[in-house]
Amino acid sequence: MMAAVHPLHPFVFRFGRVGDMIMVTALLRFLHARYGKPCHVVGAGAWNHDVLLGNPDVAASWAFPRHAPFALSLTWPRVLAALHRTAPGPIYVCEYQYRQLPRIRRLLAMSGIDHRRILRFGADPSLGEVHWVDCLLRFGEGTPAALKGEDYPLPAAAGEWAPRLSIQDSERAERDAWLVARGWAGRPLILIQPGNHRSMSKRRKRFRRLNSDDKAWPIEQWADLIRRVHARLPKALILLRGSVEEVAMLEEVRVASGLDAVAVAGLPLRPTFALCEVAHSMISIDTGPAHAAAALGLPLVVLFGAGLPGVWVPRSPTGSPVLGVGGPPVSIRADQISVDTVFETWCRLLEQGPGRADPAPLAPLELTGTSVLGAH
Repeated sequence: MMAAVHPLHPFVFRFGRVGDMIMVTALLRFLHARYGKPCHVVGAGAWNHDVLLGNPDVAASWAFPRHAPFALSLTWPRVLAALHRTAPGPIYVCEYQYRQLPRIRRLLAMSGIDHRRILRFGADPSLGEVHWVDCLLRFGEGTPAALKGEDYPLPAAAGEWAPRLSIQDSERAERDAWLVARGWAGRPLILIQPGNHRSMSKRRKRFRRLNSDDKAWPIEQWADLIRRVHARLPKALILLRGSVEEVAMLEEVRVASGLDAVAVAGLPLRPTFALCEVAHSMISIDTGPAHAAAALGLPLVVLFGAGLPGVWVPRSPTGSPVLGVGGPPVSIRADQISVDTVFETWCRLLEQGPGRADPAPLAPLELTGTSVLGAH
């Protein structure tokens, strides 16, 4: 494959949530290979740092507030300087959301850069049947008018461009110490992710009261599923994972299960990523941590609400199995999916691959300081 004539840093804009940004990592790897230099990434939300940390395809990243005017943010002058510094590098606007796309357009219009550097992604992937990662990769094959496509040939083996996350050695050490301290080291770890961005929202009580969250699965169904999983793998620890805001809901599930083999952990993203790296398998609602699990090679089952599985099912760079249940045309709400369906799919997941091998026991570690993994 020919190398880029004049290597450039691509600029990528995407104001998405956690799962969106994890899928964008496939495009970042593709663009890095095509243009010869790692990407500059502009997002919106504090989670962008967690998703992109340690990624070799990222030279720099910035995050604007989700809704506040970008011109009032300290991030704006840094992004502006980088836009000019990287000229004539390509700028890929991977946004289609009506709330976020106008913000990016205004930012670029105010920047004073050559508009021929910009390539815009205008389609809503939910309107078609093409997976969002494939949409991103096709977008990455386009070339802005300021550049010549023949100077930046397309990388080969498009099938290899799956989302990826990086884990730091320090995070692995802290994860192992956390597991040892709780007596969980050496046991198969099954992660359960019942929540999504609505269940950690400030309006979560309203969503629950009105039953307006299409991704919500009833607590009694989670409890029934967990009891069946425990019966299938009685030596496993079943860890209910969520944000700190979701701990009360997770405790309801744990209590309803009536099992000592179930624990609750209110965890930030980076410790969650580290756990995905060593877990046996995962069962999750269609949400960001499910995409993280797949990106780290963790076998998982994903429950869909109104989202199209063919568009949004997580992708794995290792070929680890990812099985989706529900979603149109089968159903439009997660609570229409039966416990039997989810459990049988998880059993099928184990038949496709037995999950990760039981971890070897870890030597006791001396703990110092406060664990970022939390105390739950």
